[in-house]
Amino acid sequence: MKNIKNIGIAVALVIFNFSIAQVAIGKQTVDGNSTVLDFNNVSGNTKGLILPATFGVPTGSLVNGTFVFDVTDNKIKVYENDAWRLLSDTGSSSAIITNNSAVQGKGVVIGASSSTADGVLVLESPDKAMILPQIATPHLNVKNPYPGMMCYDTTSKALAVFDGSVWSYWK
Repeated sequence: MKNIKNIGIAVALVIFNFSIAQVAIGKQTVDGNSTVLDFNNVSGNTKGLILPATFGVPTGSLVNGTFVFDVTDNKIKVYENDAWRLLSDTGSSSAIITNNSAVQGKGVVIGASSSTADGVLVLESPDKAMILPQIATPHLNVKNPYPGMMCYDTTSKALAVFDGSVWSYWK
């Protein structure tokens, strides 16, 4: 019986790894067919997406739409049209907990069976998007934001990013 269970788990993992998946975090289902990553956006949510904290910006084969929190100048940046664009004023990285573990592999790819992009989490799909965590007035409701936090402000209808000191809003 134990072997049948283990075989069933192995088969499920193989099928999952070869499928083009949609992922829901904090809930059971993904909203809509055009979503690759969806968060639990219930009323009163105060949890956002934390961007990778990097020492300088990544180099090499970069992909438009790459987001990082650069601790060398405490700014949130996005790679767009072959250049890094600032999304915040100078913040503070004093709250960042440094991960000293060795990095192995290219990370997790969601939405495609593989990707040439190099990132911790790669969302790649020709016809699906990510729905950011939705928070009403994050500057008031998120009591302890982490540097590099990103969400969609449902009150101002804008992208909100926290750079360690202040929230910046982008429409």
